[in-house]
Amino acid sequence: MKDKTDVKINNIMPCVPTRDLVVFPGMSMHFDVGRPRTIKSMKNAMDGDQLVFLCAQKDVYLEMPEKKDMFKVGTVAKVRQIVKAPDGIYRCYVEGLRKARLAEFYQYDDCYEADVRLVPNYSKDRLDDDEQLAVFRSVLDEFEEYVQVVPKMPEELYAQILGSKTPVQLFESLAFNIPLAFTDRQSLLEAPSVSDKLILMVTILSRETNVLSLERRIHSQVHSQIEESQREYYIREQIKALQNELGENEDGSDVNEIDEYTHRIDSLVLSEEVRDKLMGEVRKLSKMGMMSQEGVVLRNYLDTVLALPWNAVTKDRTDVKKAKQILDKDHYGMAKVKDRILENLAVRALTPDVKGQILCLVGPPGVGKTSVAKSVARALNRNFVRVSLGGVKDESDIRGHRKTYVGAMPGRIMNAMKLAGSKNPVVLLDEIDKMSNDFRGDPSSAMLEVLDSEQNNAFRDHYIEVPFDLSDVLFITTANTLDTVQAPLLDRMEVIELSSYTREEKFHIAKEHLIKKQEGKNGLKASQIRICNDAIYKLIDSYTREAGVRNLERQLGSLCRKAAKEIVEDGVKKVTFKADNLEKYLGHEKYLPDVVSDKDAVGSVNGLAWTSVGGVVMPLEVLVLDGKGRIELTGSLGDVMKESAKIAVSYCRSVADKYGIDKDFYEKKDLHIHAPEGAVPKDGPSAGVTMITGIISALGNIKVRSDVAMTGEITLSGKVLPIGGLREKTMAAYKAGVKTIIVPFANKGDLDDVDDTVKLCCEFVFAKTIQDVLDVALVPNSKNNVPLELLSKNEPERKKLTV
Repeated sequence: MKDKTDVKINNIMPCVPTRDLVVFPGMSMHFDVGRPRTIKSMKNAMDGDQLVFLCAQKDVYLEMPEKKDMFKVGTVAKVRQIVKAPDGIYRCYVEGLRKARLAEFYQYDDCYEADVRLVPNYSKDRLDDDEQLAVFRSVLDEFEEYVQVVPKMPEELYAQILGSKTPVQLFESLAFNIPLAFTDRQSLLEAPSVSDKLILMVTILSRETNVLSLERRIHSQVHSQIEESQREYYIREQIKALQNELGENEDGSDVNEIDEYTHRIDSLVLSEEVRDKLMGEVRKLSKMGMMSQEGVVLRNYLDTVLALPWNAVTKDRTDVKKAKQILDKDHYGMAKVKDRILENLAVRALTPDVKGQILCLVGPPGVGKTSVAKSVARALNRNFVRVSLGGVKDESDIRGHRKTYVGAMPGRIMNAMKLAGSKNPVVLLDEIDKMSNDFRGDPSSAMLEVLDSEQNNAFRDHYIEVPFDLSDVLFITTANTLDTVQAPLLDRMEVIELSSYTREEKFHIAKEHLIKKQEGKNGLKASQIRICNDAIYKLIDSYTREAGVRNLERQLGSLCRKAAKEIVEDGVKKVTFKADNLEKYLGHEKYLPDVVSDKDAVGSVNGLAWTSVGGVVMPLEVLVLDGKGRIELTGSLGDVMKESAKIAVSYCRSVADKYGIDKDFYEKKDLHIHAPEGAVPKDGPSAGVTMITGIISALGNIKVRSDVAMTGEITLSGKVLPIGGLREKTMAAYKAGVKTIIVPFANKGDLDDVDDTVKLCCEFVFAKTIQDVLDVALVPNSKNNVPLELLSKNEPERKKLTV
């Protein structure tokens, strides 16, 4: 039978630099490969003749070794199996064949190769038979001593080594199975003859025996010292107990501590359950030593529980007028939020025992959700504390950890109550929509008890372990969206929506709040800087585009800093910013205004759209071409807008006669509908009236008024359905200089939310049907093949709908 090492071996083969690993000839083993080059080298070997040169590197932490970093002797091995693990690591099974010397080491972009020279696994022995026998017995004797100190060697391995018949068998049994340092294994590999290897093995076993014996002695000494210290501890505790009985306690520290805890518990008005629990913990503490670990845990627990505001209550302000002044001073607008808070005050004035108000402020970033909560606390004369919930994944963050764990602490709710210092604070739960869950639990589910007025009068934190009344707390939560909030959690909150600020609101906020704030931050006096009204409007229109006012505040801060620089550097007494010199300080305009044509045009209609940063004017263009009735929609339109286009075309076919449109246009003409700014996605049903107006204008060659903007969803029968975001859309139309705004009749009630400036400057037309829209938007002209009386027959009715 052919020997397994009698295989044809090329001089140049794949090479794997091993870390903390030495493979001997005749040895089979598993090891992991994780570096990209070594993985490729193993794959190359597997794809070729399955031979690889395994050579240990001197520094195990070196990621990309060179030849100088490698040992000179390694092992040629046969790769039997490579399996990829789920974490990307490859598990390899190899069988050592021949010892070899590294002649050259090649590094490529993706793998390693080596030029090797085979050397005998065991060179000719320089010792005679008697000397070899002496070495053999010395190894066995040293192994017997090694076994006495090594922990738990398997019986099978022990019998195998002692039953070795030849020096080679003895060496391989020891080298393959005994845990040795990889440097020792490398030295054993490099030793030429079996006698040299065994002599080196005697040295290694002797050293390991001495080290293990020393470790055992040190462990025994440490153990005896611990026992001695415990003995002293018990004796000292007995002495202390005897001294207490005799009244001879020298410092009385323990007794005073127990009395202090007892006094603090007695001074609080607590339920029987809480009092019994705390007194039980105090009794446990009295039986423990000062330095015991459990005593430290109990002290921390008692200090934490007694620091909670069990009885501390602040007196609510019941003066509604005073509270309204505070809210108006801190924030401009926000009528719904202010009304809700004032209603809460009025109810408390009538029924002071009312419990469990949980408000949820929902709106885009920067509209003042967090700051309005602070104003609410000030208006109510309550303490305020903020709890950030963004990124919370662990239920223990809400409920706390049990005190038996090392480093246990109460949850965020109890910690907030401790920081508030009163039983009835305003607690802001910020970013409640940013909570998530993982294998540690669902914090949203833990919040269900906190925000349930029927349950939170006995909230149990895992660390506190006793019920705490949260029913007097006014919880205010904030969120950017409600999509990620669990339905049961949302059901426990009263949702108040904060929409994006209009242009006028931003102007007043900047004028009344932000400029003063930034002047103070940048060390300026009101007499040193002046920001004109037109400059504020230009900042809002041309340098920021957002739902809130954060970027506007940053731009105002930038102007204040530039003013401070001129005052200090050039000695200027006062810096004035106007609309025409903003570009000098802030650079070119970042945002261009919505473009509205100043001329009536065919097929061009001004639509209105809502975005997360406010409303915009969305022009819609329709072009009629000779074709076969295709409808081309461009401008990154969504599925809902595409459906609106189909409805619009169908309706136009039904009223083609009224506007002199060829009945067969859907077979002979192609329609191209385009919404400019094609890179911006657009969707929603509110462009329906805009599409119908544009298609009828383009097919009938009728001009559309350029000073009219419109919004509304349509049906196949021509009814105009209500839309959302009227406040923002109308502000966009006002900014663009539109004089007439067409909105659905069903949105007439929403006019209360529209800014007063817009209502004064713009004419509103409330349309019940698409005919109402066309009567206003299309320009009457006898040259358009449409009778003037057709476009104006509903004029009296239109005026009735106009405000």
